[in-house]
Amino acid sequence: MTVYVDFCVNLRVYSGMKDHSAHSHRELELLAALRRLGGSARSADLARLLDVSEETVRRAIKSLAKAGVLQRVHGGAHLAGSQGDSSFFQRISEFSKQKKAIAAAVPDMIERGLTVFLDVGSTTAFIAEELRLRTDLTFVTNSISVAQTLVSHEGNRVHILGGEMQNNERGAFGHMTENQARRFSYDLAILSADGFSAQSGPLYLNAAEASLSEVVADCAGQIFLPVDHHKFSARAPHRGIDPHRVDALLADQMPSDDLVSALKNWDVTLKICEGKD
Repeated sequence: MTVYVDFCVNLRVYSGMKDHSAHSHRELELLAALRRLGGSARSADLARLLDVSEETVRRAIKSLAKAGVLQRVHGGAHLAGSQGDSSFFQRISEFSKQKKAIAAAVPDMIERGLTVFLDVGSTTAFIAEELRLRTDLTFVTNSISVAQTLVSHEGNRVHILGGEMQNNERGAFGHMTENQARRFSYDLAILSADGFSAQSGPLYLNAAEASLSEVVADCAGQIFLPVDHHKFSARAPHRGIDPHRVDALLADQMPSDDLVSALKNWDVTLKICEGKD
């Protein structure tokens, strides 16, 4: 089978193992799927791609991790020795309860018929999961994970922006990505940030991500920023969009008094998403 051949090539390149005969057919399929997805993927995405349950995927991942072929990360897997970066999945695992609480509040804020942009952030990945069952929406994203989550569900349309891929972000950035982003009119843009300060608003570790956020914001009617409370004390070198342009900040806890005051001055609505115990 083609899948088997793809796996054999993948196994030699990524793990250096000589004997692959002990792996089951399902494990071979999973490894081939990981290779097609760039070396790392969430369990939910692998389950949909292979048309099996997430429990089946988790069992295969556990077995392959013991064999040293891949590395388990929270919510997914990463091929051992591959060029794909597992940092995105590590971020997914950090403060996941808070991010899920924020994500759960988003569907009720989105009406049918809207065009929505979602970026590569770990919180937006959770938001994409929450939006899978909404109907009559058009999604635009530069994120592989978001596109995989939303495609072929409830008749929604999904557009993924092209451009240069960044493995650690599992998304596209750069001149081509920004040019394609300008061709859409977004009713709502949901943008991530690596930090959020009372002086500058959204902050980014990646200059390309900061630049794309400005391009998307220029094309958006409304802008939401989902930010868990740990970002309030985080530092980053690149400024993003002007905070006056943000319509709502979605957080899991109340920020400090100085940040609350800044949000009021910027006319930004603060929504606290506490989630369910």
